[in-house]
Amino acid sequence: MERKLTEYVKLKQNKTVTREELERVLKKAADLIRTRVDYKYILLLLFLKRLSDEWEKEFEGYVEKLVKEGLDRKTAEKIALQDKSAYTIAYPSEYLWRKLREKDIEKLPQNLSEALKKLAELNPNLRGVVDRFDFMEFMLHRDNAEILKQLFELFSGLDLRNASPDVLGDAYEWILRYFAPQKAKEGEVYTPREVIKLLVEILDPRPGEEVYDPALGSGGMLIGSYLHVKEKFGESEAKKLFLYGQEVNPTTYAIAEMNMMIHGIKDAKLAVGDTLLRPAFKEGEKLKRFDVVIANPPWNQDGYGEETLKKAEFREERFKYGYPPNNSADWAWIQHMLASARDNGRIGIVIDNGALFRGGAEKKIRSRIVKEDLLECVILLPEKLFYNTGAPGAIMIFNKAKPKERKGKVLFINASLEYEKHPEVRKLNRLGEKNIEKIVKAYEEFEDVEGFARVVSLDEIKENDFNLNVTLYVFPMEEEEEIDVKAEWEELKKINEELAEIDEKIEEYLRELGY
Repeated sequence: MERKLTEYVKLKQNKTVTREELERVLKKAADLIRTRVDYKYILLLLFLKRLSDEWEKEFEGYVEKLVKEGLDRKTAEKIALQDKSAYTIAYPSEYLWRKLREKDIEKLPQNLSEALKKLAELNPNLRGVVDRFDFMEFMLHRDNAEILKQLFELFSGLDLRNASPDVLGDAYEWILRYFAPQKAKEGEVYTPREVIKLLVEILDPRPGEEVYDPALGSGGMLIGSYLHVKEKFGESEAKKLFLYGQEVNPTTYAIAEMNMMIHGIKDAKLAVGDTLLRPAFKEGEKLKRFDVVIANPPWNQDGYGEETLKKAEFREERFKYGYPPNNSADWAWIQHMLASARDNGRIGIVIDNGALFRGGAEKKIRSRIVKEDLLECVILLPEKLFYNTGAPGAIMIFNKAKPKERKGKVLFINASLEYEKHPEVRKLNRLGEKNIEKIVKAYEEFEDVEGFARVVSLDEIKENDFNLNVTLYVFPMEEEEEIDVKAEWEELKKINEELAEIDEKIEEYLRELGY
């Protein structure tokens, strides 16, 4: 006999999934799919399970409220099912997770696909997000259909109704990070969360500000900004942060939307489209401007030379310093970000190290921007931080309202030695907490630190032909190894004694041989 919805909810409503429990399930899911199924379906199932469980929790809460007001339970359940305004997300009750589990398991791909379409119909903010995926892909291979059944059962064991956004957000990030090495080979870019943390701490977004990422990816920069404000000022103040982002890949955009929601971020404004050609955010007939602009755009992106960018919207406003070469859009992204910042805006970009010193059209753009005194800091990162390249990369910080004491100067930080070995990926490094603290402190103090940081005048940069290569201005000091003279002498004596013994043995062998 089928349990009533409210009875089912009561059985589980006091349980709270732990971070460890969730991670164990995700590891099993990752092991199940290996390379045979796109990892995005793990993200999607986690998202769907969360929405289903959250809706059931809200349903039971509403029913209990109506019962306390004097209604009988049957009537209360009927009203609760009909009143769509009572829920965070309008979820089709006929496709609740437990009901999908009770349906014909052989039709699971069809039922899941129908659930996604219905969700998109009921929630305008999910159109182009959940309905972008189709579980019917699992029907193409018999083995994959079996994988889907096992994945579904794995997630069925999780109760996500009371899971905190922090725990769920960490789970989403775990999946993205786990598959990053594999997806990097296919061209997907994943920015390590430690790099995001460093950039966010330097830019220091605050409640009430608008933060914009023109190369959104899975949303890490915006989520990092939200978590920074939440940690510093509290959750209520974090909700006053306004988040905007644009992503060219529709599937990656969909992941970003789900990533925001799973982190408990409800009001982010995200868009799909080519930022360099058609920026999505406008104010009337002008480009919208923001307090903080932050991004890790694709490095050395092809196809955005002068001929292409002359067809772009707001080209005169955005590319006033010049057009980059067709084989690298780095300085197109930088110019777009500068144009997107308010007159007191702060801009932070993770960029290919070559953008700091390459010649030609890039040098012309670079020199013009440096002359305008917009550049505040350049940070050389350690090598092997990123999954898709072993190159070190750099961070550039621009400030349209540089403090008086920083005008006419640029801080160069050589953080090439600030890393620790990655605990999970053998060939990678990562920024540790102490590394991040040291770099942020150097930025905030804006002073010379021997072998690490140096304040350089614009005149000196001009003398160096506007070369911004960090090693030109500050080179890390090699630590001098202390020598224990006595110990070294004892070791040398020991070696000499061993050599003398060997000589004696050789002479003895030679005598025995008659030499």
